[in-house]
Amino acid sequence: MPAPISDEQTRLDREALLDVAERLFYERGIQAVGMDQIRAASGLPLKRIYRLFAAKEDLVVAMLRRRDQRWRGSLADRVEQVEDPRERVLAVFDWLTDWFAEPGFRGCFWINAHGELGPSSEAVLAEVRSHKQAFHDQIAGWVHAAGASATEPIFLLAEGAIVTAGINGDPAPARHARAAAAMLLGTSS
Repeated sequence: MPAPISDEQTRLDREALLDVAERLFYERGIQAVGMDQIRAASGLPLKRIYRLFAAKEDLVVAMLRRRDQRWRGSLADRVEQVEDPRERVLAVFDWLTDWFAEPGFRGCFWINAHGELGPSSEAVLAEVRSHKQAFHDQIAGWVHAAGASATEPIFLLAEGAIVTAGINGDPAPARHARAAAAMLLGTSS
């Protein structure tokens, strides 16, 4: 009888599996990647994978949830370095510009996931909505701290830049959205 798998090994296997799933799903699309490809890339047996995640949908939700924490955390780290509240709002678009310019950028993972699975997976749809609400709430906090009331248009500028950059592969939409946000905030940046 094999030795039981430790909690630490389970944690390491789970993280490795999420890393592989995130990379493959983002590069190729969720529906285009089968569990055999996840198995091959992770080096974990299918039996182990299904012990960690009972269904592919569970893996997708866990991966989106983890990515949300990292994505919004990275954004907050960048924005919170800026002292001036209005410039902090504009720093959102600077962060987006850098993200759009990263090699392999394929747009918003949550929008992509929604396009693939949103209509057929309540769990994925809930995770996508949760991420978008959390992103909206981040922007709302920074906009309100700047003494402005333009949360909705600034959020829509950010979302529109993300979608447009995902389609055309160019970071320019973030710069254009930044200029529009500066006008909404009454700054010249």
